[in-house]
Amino acid sequence: MRAPGLAAWLRRIAPARARGAVTVALVSDREIRDLNRRFRGVDTSTDVLSFPNLDPRAPGPLLGEVAIARGVAKRQARAAGHSELTEWRVLALHGLLHLLGYDHERDDGRMLRVERRLRKKGGLREGLIERGRQLSGSGRS
Repeated sequence: MRAPGLAAWLRRIAPARARGAVTVALVSDREIRDLNRRFRGVDTSTDVLSFPNLDPRAPGPLLGEVAIARGVAKRQARAAGHSELTEWRVLALHGLLHLLGYDHERDDGRMLRVERRLRKKGGLREGLIERGRQLSGSGRS
């Protein structure tokens, strides 16, 4: 499935230190669940997963891959009151930040601050971490 304009948008708002290519794959909820189980040991669908390039022999500068679950993104877009493309942007930004080494579960708000600045630059009303905090009151897992 194609995501028109997503790559150009992500390049435009990415932090300066984001050097290298990022692959964004739109996958089924079943595929994301399989990936989540295989790589994180969590047997459930999720919205976005990031896979940093750990192979120094990979051709060219490759930061890694971001997988976005189409069905989860569609449901989240509906709940947030915006388009699927907007949701893909929210998720791609979040995934990119994980590729750059940010970890909102352990970084005392660093990822939240960067995500907030970049999502504003990209014209997004909210970021994934902010949304998770609003829903849970404590933070997104």
